[in-house]
Amino acid sequence: MAGHSQFKNIMHRKGRVDAVRSKVFSKLAREITVAAKLGTPDPSMNPRLRAAILAARAENMPKDNIERAIKKAAGGDAENYEEVRYEGYGPGGAALIVEAQTDNRNRTASDVRSAFTKSGGSLAETGAVSFMFDHVGLVAFDAKVADADTMLEAAIEAGADDVKSDETGHEVICEQGAMGEVSKTLEARFGEPRRTALIWRAQNTVDVDDETAEKLIRLVETIEDQDDVQNVFVNFAVSDAMMAKMQG
Repeated sequence: MAGHSQFKNIMHRKGRVDAVRSKVFSKLAREITVAAKLGTPDPSMNPRLRAAILAARAENMPKDNIERAIKKAAGGDAENYEEVRYEGYGPGGAALIVEAQTDNRNRTASDVRSAFTKSGGSLAETGAVSFMFDHVGLVAFDAKVADADTMLEAAIEAGADDVKSDETGHEVICEQGAMGEVSKTLEARFGEPRRTALIWRAQNTVDVDDETAEKLIRLVETIEDQDDVQNVFVNFAVSDAMMAKMQG
């Protein structure tokens, strides 16, 4: 289970496309503004902003929206968002890490706690589950840009630590501080990556039965539905049969 992208696909297939897209655009714009405000508004000099723009393009966010979000930061009229992390447990003891950007910590904490509780989970103290994850850089490419061996060789030469390749694409993993350089090096050879991001990667995944998996997916959806939540990372694996059922 590579983070939360599979859950977004499920949500899209349930006829919530317009509502989900609107919320996704809002969250992407917030990350672009925050990234531009924390660094330079030039994505070539700001790896985090570049990652945010790539994420926006992947969701077909209009170019005007992207430029407006950057200008908002440059103009100094952007809200002051604070980055917060929450950790908790879901049904079956699965671990979750939630990243949010908020202008009101109390509101966001209350919303996230409520989302956990509603879906049979529980919010824990910071540090309660993060030791089960590695905070690393991710650079992802479409499968067609190279075969697995070529990507592995290029990634290692670029300073990456690991590569996972399958029919859906290549996921290159590197240290946080190396993400910008690894991304630039690989882009020079394979073209623009489809995604770059700092992620929480589970050191080990726990297998759950289908009933628990359904509850966990509902929990992730409920948490992701909160306006301030940017990312949800998990350490559980869902069977292909269960994913097919949820997508049906």
